[in-house]
Amino acid sequence: MSEQIYDLIVVGAGPGGYVAAIRAAQLGFSVAVVEKRSTLGGVCLNEGCIPSKALLESSEHFARIDHELAEHGIEVKGAKLDLKKMMSRKEGIVDKLTGGVAGLFKKNKIVSFTGQAELLAGSGSVKKIKVISDDNTQELSAKVLLLATGSEAIELPHLLFNGETVISAREALSLTEVPKRLLVVGGGVIGLELGSVWSRLGAEVTIVEMLPQIIPQADPQVAQTLQRSLKKQGLNILLKTRLDKIETTKEGIVASLSTDKGEQQVSCDKVLVATGRRAQTAGLGLETVGLQTNKQGQLEVDENYQTTVPGIYAIGDLIPGPMLAHKASEEGVVFAERLAGQKSTVNYQIIPGVTYTWPEVATVGKNEDELKAENIPYKAGKFFFSASGRALCTGMSDGFVKVLAASDTGRIYGIHIVGPHASELIAEATTVMSFAGSVHDLAVTCHAHPTLAETLKEAALAVNKEAIHA
Repeated sequence: MSEQIYDLIVVGAGPGGYVAAIRAAQLGFSVAVVEKRSTLGGVCLNEGCIPSKALLESSEHFARIDHELAEHGIEVKGAKLDLKKMMSRKEGIVDKLTGGVAGLFKKNKIVSFTGQAELLAGSGSVKKIKVISDDNTQELSAKVLLLATGSEAIELPHLLFNGETVISAREALSLTEVPKRLLVVGGGVIGLELGSVWSRLGAEVTIVEMLPQIIPQADPQVAQTLQRSLKKQGLNILLKTRLDKIETTKEGIVASLSTDKGEQQVSCDKVLVATGRRAQTAGLGLETVGLQTNKQGQLEVDENYQTTVPGIYAIGDLIPGPMLAHKASEEGVVFAERLAGQKSTVNYQIIPGVTYTWPEVATVGKNEDELKAENIPYKAGKFFFSASGRALCTGMSDGFVKVLAASDTGRIYGIHIVGPHASELIAEATTVMSFAGSVHDLAVTCHAHPTLAETLKEAALAVNKEAIHA
């Protein structure tokens, strides 16, 4: 048993936990981190954001050779896929980044423990946990505990993961061969991104979504534009469709689907279930200290991220809000700074979301349906990438930028992008909104020419019908 009482023990070393630990250490707290994986970085670095983006980038290059370079006058013959090398590159990036977090821990004098953390009844103001590893069990003590264990893929009762034919995103990021036919259950961010990867590499991909649009939380026009583009790329997307059951035959898997038009069957080799994620609380022993989750399986917290148990805090996917790595990181910083007496806050109204398909989708703020539901008067301006000189030069001109603003003041309520490099363009949109900017502020900002960012300026001008190139 360790005799040291840390100022802070963080349970979970994902983008929320490790960022909170580093910021707390910078502020002078003694910090320990407990992570059940052998590597740091959580789902994001090990089996989520980073490996998926590495494969999206690689598969995009491969697809471009086949479908786009000829348009530029470049002929490539005999291009072959080396999936093993592609996966090796992905793993190298993951290793570099997880190793980088370990280096940051060392630099900031953060002590790291590997094992499953279990909450124990404390002694007065001291919080205690048990760390269970393969060859050792030890107890740690701290003045404050931060729970940042993240989330895990939701498993459907009739589609239990087996790691072979019914898989989660984790397995989909490490396949050793391209499946001939892949059925993706869920038309959200994860399903579309991984469906895109394997479609580009040669799989016949069918995406099944129960709701009437893909990326259900997105602006409907954005979702429709993305769907048209994905269909052109070869993905078969079935909306308002439910997967009822699967049967394994000699020829493969037969999935029975229910649609508004009746029953349908689809044959496939693998089924990727990407229907969402849930807070990862199993094994933590929440009940030992009197913690209970809400109906969504998450922990309720106050403005300081403290749970109903004094001295125990939670951030990231464990608490209400979008399950996004950058949201968790922001919360980690604010938690640490508030622990130090500062008055930091997270502006939850201005957290961007990105889908890394091609074209990409990026949004921040409210969409039109939300504004209408709240009876908020607004005006919309839209500018298409097909009118952008830079987009045409790159050969990537699908999509548009939409700016939504107050009818009277022009203050921006939301910006929605579907198009090339939307994930990078959304940063300017988020910055303008963070400073309560108006369409005038965005419109009078000089943008370099020719750039994709000019589309933001033109969309802002279009709100008041002043766009130059529309």
